Amino acid sequence: MPNDASARGEPARLAELVRLALESGDLDAIRDLLEPDARWGAPAGPHAADCKNRDQVIAWWGSARAAGARAVVREVTAGAGTLLVGLEVTGTPAAREAGGAAERWQVLTLRDGRIVDIRGFADRAAAAGHAGVPA
Repeated sequence: MPNDASARGEPARLAELVRLALESGDLDAIRDLLEPDARWGAPAGPHAADCKNRDQVIAWWGSARAAGARAVVREVTAGAGTLLVGLEVTGTPAAREAGGAAERWQVLTLRDGRIVDIRGFADRAAAAGHAGVPA
């Protein structure tokens, strides 16, 4: 996966690997994209509830999938050392409140072709600013 030379440093290839892993819900494929110390959480504020390593991220994704959450990747935009990922999420309380689907954004920070940090956003403009890509 991303550890091979073809994925390192190639944002388009890594973007496709991210798209495939997220849409399939394949926890092994997602795990392969994450550094062992990868973190995931809110963009600002207290980070006590953040996932602090790859195992915690995978456990969170696994529990969300078991509860019925699904995501379709609508956008992956590469920035300098980042990927902006736009998701259409279903099967969550927020999606049900929004009529069945909710738009969510994640900014993935990359190091050597692997994800080291994930920050979640409800708004594309805020996520794009954090990722350093055009809004």
